Amino acid sequence: MGAVGQAGRRGDRVRSDCWIAVSPRESGGITISLKSKVESMYGDSIRKLIEDGLEVLGVGHADVEIVDAGALPFVIAARLEAAVKRVLPDTAAEFLPEAKPFTKYGTTRDRFRRSRLYLPGDQSKLMLNAGLHGPDAVILDLEDSVAPGEKDAARFVVRNALRSVDFFGAERMVRINQLPAGLEDLRYLVPHNVHLILIPKVESPEQVIAVDARIQELKAEHGIDADIYLMPIVESALGCWRAYEIAAASPSVVALAVGLEDYTADIGTQRTNEGRESFWARSQVVNGARAAGVQAIDTVFSDVTDMEGLMESVLEAKGLGFDGKGCIHPRQIEVVHRGFAPKEKEIDKAKRIVLAFEKAEADGLGVVSLGSKMIDPPVVKRALRTVDMAMRSGLLREDWREGGADNA
Repeated sequence: MGAVGQAGRRGDRVRSDCWIAVSPRESGGITISLKSKVESMYGDSIRKLIEDGLEVLGVGHADVEIVDAGALPFVIAARLEAAVKRVLPDTAAEFLPEAKPFTKYGTTRDRFRRSRLYLPGDQSKLMLNAGLHGPDAVILDLEDSVAPGEKDAARFVVRNALRSVDFFGAERMVRINQLPAGLEDLRYLVPHNVHLILIPKVESPEQVIAVDARIQELKAEHGIDADIYLMPIVESALGCWRAYEIAAASPSVVALAVGLEDYTADIGTQRTNEGRESFWARSQVVNGARAAGVQAIDTVFSDVTDMEGLMESVLEAKGLGFDGKGCIHPRQIEVVHRGFAPKEKEIDKAKRIVLAFEKAEADGLGVVSLGSKMIDPPVVKRALRTVDMAMRSGLLREDWREGGADNA
């Protein structure tokens, strides 16, 4: 029996995925054995997709077995490419799905990043409706949520998802693997409108610089002008100690995140909901991020059933100065957004500052004052952001200025 390349998932509990085995041979053309829950409706199109993919990948003779559990074409294409490249590792061609129009939107440096929904990079079923839950960002994860033996295959799934899945305006993030493996991940991401790269387990600014340099190389190679931003994650005592250096390592950094599971293990303690053991680390990250002029992003809350505990954690994070928090389940998104939303007193004060600022500009004044107090530019900037968040959170009408500071 010849060599066989396999990729994907099969079994009674698998959905929106498939398993493919490719056995190359010297002659005889292509034979396809298909078992699919939707064969009566889509069997011919699945076979055509397999044939087209093999042609692109340069495979002219092979036995192909596919067990399909309702996988979309971009998943089938990813599994086929992984199977071929596992058995024929010198294959250089890529079998790319056409990039859909809804995958081509951009991002901005200062956009809200209150919530970021983690999605395992090898589980396409969790990606398909992720954007419908309204997160500020989705994170297609190539690191901890993917088994070591599946990381190569996950690259194809994530790449194809970036070209095929509608995330409904959410920022398109990918967490790469710990360096140096993560540098190879970038080849599968940069050409496909990834907005932001999360760099895990960062302990030095040189790691950030290395990622940024590789991104710039790939952008030049593929003729890409759009910015690709960076969010380093510090997850150790050393990483937290060097928070400012890491946050300031590159102009591409827009946020600094903290990961507390690895951090607490590194300092030899257990993570608790109270968080006393991580107070210094979180404060260090906030101050490092602020000193570098970037956002500070808090760690995930691990208990997806404890909404009360999550809200307490969000309010604590907000009180410490964090701008957002990671989510590991869609049900956490609404709680995170509600927790980070400005309170009524914050909104009222921000409206007064914004109106005073706009009046000073209209009058040609270089100084903004509210009553007897002078308002510094950073305070105005924070007020503008508070008003923006209040409108996005449905707490303030878009036409609030028409009624002055009293109109909410």
